Amino acid sequence: MRRSPARLAAMVAVAFSLATAPGHARTGRSPEAGPELVADSTAARLSQRLFPLLDALGSDPAGLNALQARPEVGAMLRARHARRATCKSDLSCIAQAMVWTDEDARILSAAAAAGQGMANAADDGPAAQVLREVGGINAIVRTYGLGQVPPYPQIDGAGMVDPQEIRSRLQAAAWLSQTLRSGSLQALDPSVEFALALLDGSDRTDAIGYEPLTGGLNADAMKRARQIDWKRHRYSALIVTGVGPEVPGMPLSPYGKYHLRLAAQRFAAGDAPLLIVTGGRAHPRETRFAEAEEMRRALIERYGVPAEAIVIEPHARHTTTNLRNATRLLIAMGAPLDKDALIVCNPDQSAMIENPEFVKRNERELGYQPGAVGARLSPTELAFRPSARSARVDPRDPLDP
Repeated sequence: MRRSPARLAAMVAVAFSLATAPGHARTGRSPEAGPELVADSTAARLSQRLFPLLDALGSDPAGLNALQARPEVGAMLRARHARRATCKSDLSCIAQAMVWTDEDARILSAAAAAGQGMANAADDGPAAQVLREVGGINAIVRTYGLGQVPPYPQIDGAGMVDPQEIRSRLQAAAWLSQTLRSGSLQALDPSVEFALALLDGSDRTDAIGYEPLTGGLNADAMKRARQIDWKRHRYSALIVTGVGPEVPGMPLSPYGKYHLRLAAQRFAAGDAPLLIVTGGRAHPRETRFAEAEEMRRALIERYGVPAEAIVIEPHARHTTTNLRNATRLLIAMGAPLDKDALIVCNPDQSAMIENPEFVKRNERELGYQPGAVGARLSPTELAFRPSARSARVDPRDPLDP
């Protein structure tokens, strides 16, 4: 039964008052101790996945104090608080006030560059990582809170949501951003918690659906990878890209099935010790099927490929991130990055990957090349030299950072 907005508001208000009331605790704490900070495993995992640098800061009181002590940072945070305060109960205004302006982001990034409470989080430094993470907050708030059309509206974003549901998600996010959580960055700024609540309220926690990727369906292959003598193989892995179906309820597209036969045939040649099958829950929107998981199942059941030879990458929704995320798995399994992998896919997609326009697309969407496309072996096979830059986390794509 769908609750009325008034009923929903009353229930959340009661929860909010209990969570923030002095002395609210299950362990007998005194009122003077303040509210107990409870852990939220979903919010914590999502925060760590999307915002690794800011999340670490939330658990570092000394670093947080050092950052807030900088006059320009303190002034910027007070100005952000003032913008939120003027909104009162206007939910759209609150959401807009959670967005970081270019100047806000510049100040925080400069503080990161100065080493104030932030460790290097990526190969290009903490300042660049801060800009990506703040950009991720903005992307989430604008897409899931303010209704901005995402770059790929067919598979991203909140979809068609009625105004009443939008209001409930915004209201809950506003309340949750002020309801204390252990390890949160709320002491600095509530925007991270607001963004996490919007994703959770929209049931778009895709980014943590299969984490950690070194376990689960990948556990056996990851264990085997530690014993591989990479020098004995021509390629570190076969990267099997995805082509998602467009029909609701379809686990694999016709192109995907073609990719699997190509991959099984190539794997039988023995030039690579592993297959990386890559494709997330993309087509159609909010499908329940992760393409990589379905490809793994078909390789085992239809072609007899050993489970310990298959690594799934179940997050990518684009060809750019197929290659980026496959590279991340190569790094995780200890494969040498100075050794080629082999991309296996249909001739049209293979030609697209080889096209100079794909290089431009990587720069536009990722900000770098996930690797270098090398020699063509056949209409369906391209050599690929992975790049360590692919390890950069970028929550501006919050479903696959």
